[in-house]
Amino acid sequence: MPPLVSIIISTKNEEKHIERCLHSIQNQSYPKDQIEIIVVDNASNDKTQQLAQKYTDKIFDKGPERSAQRNYGVKQALGEYIIYLDADMVLSEDVILECVSKVQKDPEIVALYVSEIVMGQKYFSRVRRFERYFYDGTVIDCVRFIRRKIFLELGGFDESLTGPEDWDLDKRIRMAGKVDLATKPIYHNETEFNLRKYLSKKSYYAKNFDLYIKKWGENDPEIRKQFGVWYRFFGVFLENGKWKKFLGNPPLMAGLFFLRFLVGLDYISRKKH
Repeated sequence: MPPLVSIIISTKNEEKHIERCLHSIQNQSYPKDQIEIIVVDNASNDKTQQLAQKYTDKIFDKGPERSAQRNYGVKQALGEYIIYLDADMVLSEDVILECVSKVQKDPEIVALYVSEIVMGQKYFSRVRRFERYFYDGTVIDCVRFIRRKIFLELGGFDESLTGPEDWDLDKRIRMAGKVDLATKPIYHNETEFNLRKYLSKKSYYAKNFDLYIKKWGENDPEIRKQFGVWYRFFGVFLENGKWKKFLGNPPLMAGLFFLRFLVGLDYISRKKH
């Protein structure tokens, strides 16, 4: 019998997205009876929980942030493997099958990155999709499909961090064993791009960057990549032959640099205050 996979979805007022996410789980090519859906809500005041009840009876309420929600969900899980999602994500039909196949073929693998595609047709949505392509499997990314035993042994997400908790977990996972990349994508429905909301979200999650840097040290090689100008503006887009795709799309490249510049400016401004 194929191993049980637990899918942890953190939510807060996600009535616009949650059914599409859950429907994509129902449509997986992996055996349906070997997928466990766990929704961990954070005091939604819309129909999120009501809609989720159509797909699972494992609905919990936990806060204050997504790291605590995810940790709680994993503790309720029974699966050999866990994958955590945001409510605005949609799975392509073979994601779970590919992930399980990869880790079962190679017992040394403890976790997988999963390729992510940003949805939307407006210019900056296409810019975000272009940008996200280059992050798959890098230190800007974070593993998403994990052996549950390893996750629990490492203590899960650091709940003192909100924003960089993904990077922190990813760093500890990679220290624990081998990681790889699953190429069947997750589609991220960020809705059509809104610059103000984008910068506000980035600013909110940047509040704990200093705690994260302090935890690992500013001279840590991966910290230097994640926060260094060279890697974030150039290196991640040029390494491993990716430069051809990067330089071959000047209009999207220009928009990418514009967004990177605004995010960097906001981070520097925040640090000064």
